[in-house]
Amino acid sequence: MLGTQQSLPLAVVRGEVVKHLPVDLFIPPEALEVFLESFEGPLDLLLYLIRKQKLDVVDLAISPVTDQYLEYIELLQGARVELAADYLVMAATLAEIKSRLLLPKPDVDDEDEEDPRAQLIRQLKAYEVIKDAQQRLDELPRLERDIFQAKALPAADIKPVVVPPSVSLFDIASAFASVLKRVEATEHHHVKRENLSTRERMAQILAMLEGKDYLPFEQLFDVKEGRAGVVVSFLALMELVKELLVDLIQAEPLSTIHVRAY
Repeated sequence: MLGTQQSLPLAVVRGEVVKHLPVDLFIPPEALEVFLESFEGPLDLLLYLIRKQKLDVVDLAISPVTDQYLEYIELLQGARVELAADYLVMAATLAEIKSRLLLPKPDVDDEDEEDPRAQLIRQLKAYEVIKDAQQRLDELPRLERDIFQAKALPAADIKPVVVPPSVSLFDIASAFASVLKRVEATEHHHVKRENLSTRERMAQILAMLEGKDYLPFEQLFDVKEGRAGVVVSFLALMELVKELLVDLIQAEPLSTIHVRAY
C-alpha cells in the first residue's frame, strides 16, 4: 500500500517550521511590481515607442508617441523617482514640440524657422545607428559567453615521441637541384675525357659513410667534378637506396636531408 505524500511546510525560520502566514505580515506593493521592458535612457524609450508603432524616425508622429511616453513617465515616477529626471526632460521636450505643432503659426514669413522635430530626429537617428551597431556586436560570438576554450593538461608520465618524416621524391629532387646550382656557379669549361663509374662511386659513398652516424646530402657531391660527376654521384646514391645499403632521413619537414649507412 502506497503512503500519502506529506505536504511541505510554508517556511523554516531558525529551525522552526512555519505552516501559516503571520496575521501581521506586511508585503509592500513595490515588491510585486514587475518591469517587462528596461531602457537605457530617454532616447532608448522614445526609439522603442516609435518602433512599436512601426513609424519611421524621419516622419515622427509626436502626438501618439508623447502620450505613451507620459504614461511610462507616470509609472516610473511612482516606482523610482530618482531615475525619472532624464525622462522628465525628454517628456518636457516632447510636450513643447507637441504644443508648437498644435498652436497656430503667425502670418510672418520666416524661412529660417526650423521644424521643431528636426533636432530630436537627428538625435534619434544617431542613437538608432549606435544601438543597431551595439546589437550587431552583441550577436557576435564572444569568448567565455558563447565560445569556451577547452583546456587539458597531459599526464606527467606521457612523453612525446618524435617521428621523423619520410623523405619524398620531391625532397630528393629539390636537394639535387640545389647541388646542380652550386655546380653551375663553380663549373669551369675544360674539355677532357673522364671515366666515371657508378659502381665505383657507390663504393666511394659507402667509404665516406663508414664510421659516421650520418652525413648531409650535399657533402656526398663534389661540385668540382662538374655536372657529369654530380649526376654519377646522384645515380650511385639512388642505387644504394634501392639496394637498401643507405637510408635518407630528415629531422623535420623541409629540413636538410641526411644520409646514413645501414
